[in-house]
Amino acid sequence: MQRTINEQTFSYLMNKNIYLHIVFIILPLFVFPEVNKSQTNKIEWFTIEEALKKVRKEPRKIFIDIYTDWCGYCKRMEQNTFTHPVIVQILNDKFYPVKLNAEQDEPIIFQGQKYINENPGQRRSAHNFAIAILQGRMSYPSIAFFDEELNLITAIPGYRPPDNLEPILMFFYNDEYKTNSDLEEYIENFEGRVK
Repeated sequence: MQRTINEQTFSYLMNKNIYLHIVFIILPLFVFPEVNKSQTNKIEWFTIEEALKKVRKEPRKIFIDIYTDWCGYCKRMEQNTFTHPVIVQILNDKFYPVKLNAEQDEPIIFQGQKYINENPGQRRSAHNFAIAILQGRMSYPSIAFFDEELNLITAIPGYRPPDNLEPILMFFYNDEYKTNSDLEEYIENFEGRVK
Protein backbone atom coordinates (compact mmCIF):
# COMPACT_ATOMS: atom_id res chain seq x y z
CA MET A 1 0.00 0.00 0.00
CA GLN A 2 2.80 2.38 0.88
CA ARG A 3 4.45 1.86 -2.54
CA THR A 4 1.26 2.80 -4.41
CA ILE A 5 0.93 6.10 -2.56
CA ASN A 6 4.53 6.97 -3.36
CA GLU A 7 4.03 6.18 -7.06
CA GLN A 8 0.85 8.26 -7.12
CA THR A 9 2.58 11.10 -5.30
CA PHE A 10 5.53 10.92 -7.71
CA SER A 11 3.25 10.90 -10.74
CA TYR A 12 1.26 13.86 -9.36
CA LEU A 13 4.42 15.86 -8.68
CA MET A 14 5.83 15.13 -12.14
CA ASN A 15 2.62 16.30 -13.82
CA LYS A 16 2.56 19.40 -11.64
CA ASN A 17 6.22 20.06 -12.50
CA ILE A 18 5.48 19.88 -16.24
CA TYR A 19 2.60 22.32 -15.90
CA LEU A 20 4.75 24.72 -13.93
CA HIS A 21 7.41 24.64 -16.66
CA ILE A 22 4.80 25.39 -19.30
CA VAL A 23 3.28 28.23 -17.33
CA PHE A 24 6.46 29.93 -16.11
CA ILE A 25 8.99 29.21 -18.83
CA ILE A 26 7.34 28.51 -22.16
CA LEU A 27 4.15 30.58 -21.94
CA PRO A 28 5.90 33.96 -21.46
CA LEU A 29 7.72 33.42 -24.75
CA PHE A 30 4.37 33.46 -26.53
CA VAL A 31 2.66 36.07 -24.40
CA PHE A 32 5.57 38.55 -24.50
CA PRO A 33 7.39 37.80 -27.79
CA GLU A 34 8.53 41.42 -28.30
CA VAL A 35 10.40 41.39 -24.98
CA ASN A 36 12.22 38.21 -25.93
CA LYS A 37 12.92 39.51 -29.44
CA SER A 38 14.30 42.87 -28.32
CA GLN A 39 16.64 41.22 -25.86
CA THR A 40 18.23 39.01 -28.51
CA ASN A 41 18.25 41.33 -31.52
CA LYS A 42 21.42 43.12 -32.46
CA ILE A 43 22.31 45.59 -35.13
CA GLU A 44 23.20 43.88 -38.36
CA TRP A 45 26.39 45.79 -39.16
CA PHE A 46 27.73 45.85 -42.70
CA THR A 47 31.03 46.80 -44.24
CA ILE A 48 30.83 49.80 -46.54
CA GLU A 49 31.22 47.47 -49.53
CA GLU A 50 28.28 45.32 -48.39
CA ALA A 51 26.14 48.41 -47.82
CA LEU A 52 26.94 49.71 -51.32
CA LYS A 53 25.71 46.45 -52.86
CA LYS A 54 22.52 46.60 -50.79
CA VAL A 55 21.82 50.25 -51.70
CA ARG A 56 21.99 49.39 -55.38
CA LYS A 57 19.42 46.59 -54.96
CA GLU A 58 17.15 48.30 -52.43
CA PRO A 59 17.86 52.03 -51.94
CA ARG A 60 18.12 53.13 -48.35
CA LYS A 61 20.25 55.65 -46.48
CA ILE A 62 23.55 54.51 -45.00
CA PHE A 63 24.39 55.16 -41.35
CA ILE A 64 28.09 54.94 -40.48
CA ASP A 65 29.51 54.56 -36.98
CA ILE A 66 33.08 55.85 -37.19
CA TYR A 67 35.13 54.51 -34.30
CA THR A 68 38.62 53.48 -33.21
CA ASP A 69 39.75 50.57 -31.07
CA TRP A 70 41.24 52.84 -28.38
CA CYS A 71 38.28 55.23 -28.05
CA GLY A 72 36.51 54.90 -24.68
CA TYR A 73 33.37 56.75 -25.77
CA CYS A 74 33.19 54.55 -28.88
CA LYS A 75 33.06 51.48 -26.61
CA ARG A 76 30.48 53.16 -24.40
CA MET A 77 28.31 53.94 -27.42
CA GLU A 78 28.63 50.33 -28.58
CA GLN A 79 27.55 49.03 -25.16
CA ASN A 80 24.84 51.56 -24.26
CA THR A 81 23.45 53.08 -27.44
CA PHE A 82 23.79 50.38 -30.08
CA THR A 83 22.19 47.76 -27.81
CA HIS A 84 19.03 49.75 -27.06
CA PRO A 85 16.04 47.93 -28.66
CA VAL A 86 14.63 51.10 -30.28
CA ILE A 87 17.99 52.02 -31.81
CA VAL A 88 18.54 48.44 -32.99
CA GLN A 89 15.11 48.41 -34.65
CA ILE A 90 15.53 51.78 -36.37
CA LEU A 91 19.00 51.02 -37.71
CA ASN A 92 18.11 47.53 -38.93
CA ASP A 93 14.79 48.53 -40.52
CA LYS A 94 15.46 51.98 -41.94
CA PHE A 95 19.21 52.19 -42.73
CA TYR A 96 22.14 50.12 -43.81
CA PRO A 97 24.28 50.43 -40.68
CA VAL A 98 28.03 50.38 -41.26
CA LYS A 99 30.86 50.15 -38.74
CA LEU A 100 34.00 51.90 -39.92
CA ASN A 101 37.23 51.61 -37.98
CA ALA A 102 38.80 54.97 -38.76
CA GLU A 103 42.26 53.41 -38.48
CA GLN A 104 41.73 50.22 -40.45
CA ASP A 105 44.47 49.02 -42.79
CA GLU A 106 42.24 47.59 -45.52
CA PRO A 107 41.58 49.77 -48.58
CA ILE A 108 38.03 50.86 -49.42
CA ILE A 109 36.68 51.53 -52.89
CA PHE A 110 33.82 54.00 -52.82
CA GLN A 111 32.23 55.60 -55.89
CA GLY A 112 35.13 54.37 -58.02
CA GLN A 113 37.79 55.94 -55.80
CA LYS A 114 40.24 53.92 -53.73
CA TYR A 115 40.80 55.07 -50.15
CA ILE A 116 43.70 53.75 -48.09
CA ASN A 117 45.41 54.15 -44.76
CA GLU A 118 48.67 55.80 -45.80
CA ASN A 119 50.47 54.59 -42.67
CA PRO A 120 49.01 51.14 -41.99
CA GLY A 121 50.00 49.62 -38.69
CA GLN A 122 51.11 52.90 -37.21
CA ARG A 123 49.46 54.16 -34.05
CA ARG A 124 46.53 56.55 -34.65
CA SER A 125 46.91 56.60 -38.40
CA ALA A 126 43.57 57.61 -39.90
CA HIS A 127 42.15 55.97 -43.01
CA ASN A 128 41.59 58.34 -45.93
CA PHE A 129 37.91 57.32 -46.16
CA ALA A 130 37.35 58.37 -42.55
CA ILE A 131 39.25 61.61 -43.23
CA ALA A 132 37.02 62.30 -46.26
CA ILE A 133 33.77 61.61 -44.36
CA LEU A 134 34.82 63.69 -41.36
CA GLN A 135 36.32 66.38 -43.63
CA GLY A 136 39.57 66.22 -41.70
CA ARG A 137 37.92 66.88 -38.32
CA MET A 138 38.93 63.61 -36.70
CA SER A 139 36.70 63.06 -33.69
CA TYR A 140 35.61 59.71 -32.28
CA PRO A 141 33.01 58.47 -32.12
CA SER A 142 31.32 60.18 -35.03
CA ILE A 143 28.29 59.19 -37.04
CA ALA A 144 27.69 59.92 -40.70
CA PHE A 145 24.74 59.70 -43.05
CA PHE A 146 24.75 59.03 -46.79
CA ASP A 147 21.61 59.36 -48.90
CA GLU A 148 20.26 56.71 -51.26
CA GLU A 149 22.42 58.12 -54.10
CA LEU A 150 25.52 57.71 -51.89
CA ASN A 151 26.02 61.42 -51.29
CA LEU A 152 27.37 62.39 -47.88
CA ILE A 153 24.60 64.23 -46.01
CA THR A 154 26.61 65.05 -42.91
CA ALA A 155 28.89 63.75 -40.18
CA ILE A 156 28.17 64.44 -36.52
CA PRO A 157 30.90 64.08 -33.88
CA GLY A 158 30.49 62.87 -30.33
CA TYR A 159 29.01 60.25 -28.10
CA ARG A 160 25.23 59.91 -28.39
CA PRO A 161 23.08 58.13 -25.80
CA PRO A 162 19.97 56.35 -27.13
CA ASP A 163 17.56 59.20 -26.31
CA ASN A 164 19.74 61.60 -28.31
CA LEU A 165 20.46 59.27 -31.23
CA GLU A 166 16.82 58.34 -31.88
CA PRO A 167 15.75 61.84 -33.01
CA ILE A 168 18.91 62.20 -35.11
CA LEU A 169 18.15 58.95 -36.90
CA MET A 170 14.56 60.01 -37.57
CA PHE A 171 15.65 63.51 -38.70
CA PHE A 172 17.67 61.97 -41.52
CA TYR A 173 15.43 58.98 -42.24
CA ASN A 174 12.38 61.23 -42.71
CA ASP A 175 14.36 63.73 -44.83
CA GLU A 176 13.71 66.50 -42.29
CA TYR A 177 17.18 67.85 -43.05
CA LYS A 178 15.93 68.91 -46.50
CA THR A 179 13.43 71.43 -45.10
CA ASN A 180 14.68 72.00 -41.54
CA SER A 181 18.31 72.87 -40.93
CA ASP A 182 17.96 73.09 -37.14
CA LEU A 183 18.79 69.62 -35.86
CA GLU A 184 19.10 70.79 -32.24
CA GLU A 185 15.56 72.21 -32.26
CA TYR A 186 14.28 69.00 -33.83
CA ILE A 187 15.96 66.97 -31.05
CA GLU A 188 14.46 69.22 -28.35
CA ASN A 189 10.92 68.84 -29.72
CA PHE A 190 11.14 65.16 -30.66
CA GLU A 191 8.88 62.73 -28.84
CA GLY A 192 10.40 59.33 -29.29
CA ARG A 193 10.13 55.80 -28.03
CA VAL A 194 13.38 55.77 -26.02
CA LYS A 195 12.59 56.43 -22.39
